Amino acid sequence: MPRNVEIKARVGDLAAVEERARSVATAGPEEIFQDDCFFACGRGRLKLRDFGDGRGQLIHYRRADEAGPKLSDYSIAETADPAALRETLGRAFDVLGRVVKGRRLYLVERTRVHLDLVEGLGSFVELEVVLREDEAPEDGMAVARKLLRHLGIAEDQLVTGAYLDLLRRV
Repeated sequence: MPRNVEIKARVGDLAAVEERARSVATAGPEEIFQDDCFFACGRGRLKLRDFGDGRGQLIHYRRADEAGPKLSDYSIAETADPAALRETLGRAFDVLGRVVKGRRLYLVERTRVHLDLVEGLGSFVELEVVLREDEAPEDGMAVARKLLRHLGIAEDQLVTGAYLDLLRRV
């Protein structure tokens, strides 16, 4: 099962963070629209991601709800009809909520740097350090912390949980 180390932070000046990300990026930027619908499930989180262009992904993941770098394991299934799948899943499972965001993606070697504008929440940076199959999570956490320092993101900017959790508190 694929794994990564994730970290999320609230930022006030996304342009300044982007300038720093661009200085070390190995690819990007790529503009991405995402409309994520979350469903109740017994273990982890289940979301249907609609890219707004007829493509989508059903994503199940498990990760701790804590600030700082955390291990996430996930499974992704592609779909060519996210609207119909959302309707079908909504008949079977409780819908917990939706998160709509614009995302600018940079790659810094194996790390995905997401610069997110989340409707109802504001500006965030999310890092995903993709782990090799035999790699310890601590190695990815070290990569994430080093990149956070380069991006000028402080420990007190880190957030727990998913964007959905933050929206539910607003």
